[in-house]
Amino acid sequence: MGRLDIKRLVKDNVRSLHPYEVKAYPCDIKLDANESPYPLTLSPRVRSEFNRVLRVLNRYPDPEARRLRGALSRTLKVRIDNILHGNGSDELIYYLITTFGGPVMYPVPTFSMYGVIAQALGEERIEVPLDRDFDIDVDRILTAIRRHRPKLIFLSSPNNPTGNCFSQERILEIIEYTSHHPSLVVIDEAYQPFSKKGSLVHFIRNYGNVLIMRTLSKIGLAALRVGFIIAQEDIIREVNKVRLPFNLNSISQAVALAIMKDSETVRSNINMITSERRRLFLEMQQIDGIHPYPSDANFILFRAERVDAIFNGLIKKGILIRNMKGAVDGCLRVTVGTPRENTIFLNTLKELSG
Repeated sequence: MGRLDIKRLVKDNVRSLHPYEVKAYPCDIKLDANESPYPLTLSPRVRSEFNRVLRVLNRYPDPEARRLRGALSRTLKVRIDNILHGNGSDELIYYLITTFGGPVMYPVPTFSMYGVIAQALGEERIEVPLDRDFDIDVDRILTAIRRHRPKLIFLSSPNNPTGNCFSQERILEIIEYTSHHPSLVVIDEAYQPFSKKGSLVHFIRNYGNVLIMRTLSKIGLAALRVGFIIAQEDIIREVNKVRLPFNLNSISQAVALAIMKDSETVRSNINMITSERRRLFLEMQQIDGIHPYPSDANFILFRAERVDAIFNGLIKKGILIRNMKGAVDGCLRVTVGTPRENTIFLNTLKELSG
């Protein structure tokens, strides 16, 4: 019996993909994944919800996540029908591209999954470079919109990996232009809680082509995989058609809901992260050969003269950050850690840059 060449059965767009891999490094200080460094304490309210769910693990979760969406609607001051839940932002990106198709447009560098998921689904990807300040190049974007007529435009603000918020005026220019063309603008606000610049959720009231994407992963709930989109009801209704049943498990729904009702710890941790971000930035500015970029997120992108040597030197000291080779060449990205972790990182970075 002949051996089956499985690659002959795989679609062309999938054959050239590489699986998303997180390389395992034996490091005690992990500052590479933009996670919160603070584990959330289980308050009595959270423990009670957790225990309640454990008693009904034999039952499927609420497919509509009604209680969680209700809490989100009150927090965001939108109707519950304006919210759709997902198993993290990745699943929602998948649903959006499945529902509306391509071309899919996004500025680069940015969150890699916009392009990966578009390719996996066989949709055309349109990448438009950011300007020198890592802001949206409006002229190039509008030219690309006229030429390619994208169905979806993803704008991550604050942007990963650059850390900055895009100019609201430029975002609005794109929204207003595409409101007369058949394009949806998805503003990914995964890192918005760390920014002094306000959310753009209110845009959905006046613009029928705007969607806001949020996640609880960056504020300390990464393991739960809870994401959601906010948009006008007709958009939510269409995307909900492709949502898989029971996509958000009962534990994630219950714990996320309990923590949202007891959010003081989350807010305190966010304040600590933004305070430490400022300390990191100011001290990195004083290191020869290191150029940090201002950040509105929970990480800092920085340029270095000897990127690979610094990256490998940090690993040898048990500190893991992200080498941005291929995305922003010559740069590294460090997640804001605890005060102790940040101090160790800074001291080691000074040694390696000397």
